[in-house]
Amino acid sequence: MPQQLAIIVLVDVGSALESESLDGNTYLFDNMKLQGSTNQGTGELVTAINGSYWRDGSQASEQVLNWLPYSLGSIPPTVPRGYEFDRARQSDEKALADLQDLATKSSVAGTDQAEQLSQIRKTVGTRVKTTRRTRGRMSGQKILDVTGKVVTEETTGAYTYPAPVITDIYGEAVDSKIMYPAAYGSPDLVTDGWYWSATVDTSRPGTYTYMMRIQLHKLVGLNGELRWEAVNLTCPSTLKITSEPRRNAFTKAGMGLLPIPPDAGTRPGAP
Repeated sequence: MPQQLAIIVLVDVGSALESESLDGNTYLFDNMKLQGSTNQGTGELVTAINGSYWRDGSQASEQVLNWLPYSLGSIPPTVPRGYEFDRARQSDEKALADLQDLATKSSVAGTDQAEQLSQIRKTVGTRVKTTRRTRGRMSGQKILDVTGKVVTEETTGAYTYPAPVITDIYGEAVDSKIMYPAAYGSPDLVTDGWYWSATVDTSRPGTYTYMMRIQLHKLVGLNGELRWEAVNLTCPSTLKITSEPRRNAFTKAGMGLLPIPPDAGTRPGAP
């Protein structure tokens, strides 16, 4: 039965966009540290894949890799699915309440309507323009900061970036037919219904490199409007495949019948 291995791709999106590189801005983790993976938490992760083969030399079982990209310093992906929508709705409700209050006070002499309207504009925040390339979860959303507050035009605090998106996996391991990656649909809402997975041929021990093409999104202003602009960068990683004969977990010997004593099914004291 294939073993599911997970690789976390944690990206410091802000620094990566500033330097236009994932080098030094990507932190990779997997769940095979106790099985031999090295350089955990760095951009030079070597994922250990322990394969096995039958006595005749044929592959005993393949391994399955799953890549999960996340953004460092952004709103965690574990918040409820409608978190951004709820925060935007709350800001709209507060702005409407402030407008009602302003309308009530408009007849009062000395009311500074311009200042109050400016405060209401800040409360409303800014929405990102919907484009053909940013349809879906990012389209039409308000900009939030890393604490979940709606960002205004005057806000200088850091805003939260959309999660990185893996758009391709290629390189030596793929060209050599060591692994077969593909994007799969998933009911997991954290990954927006898509994730990258690969079956790994464990019958060919060795060290193989591969590349991930990762798409980040940068907030840019154009003609007085804000929109997310796609930025494509690449990140390398490595697989280290080891292999050994498949053994019985009980006897540590080759696969076969378990050594059961002749009287194993006899109850104590029975004739």
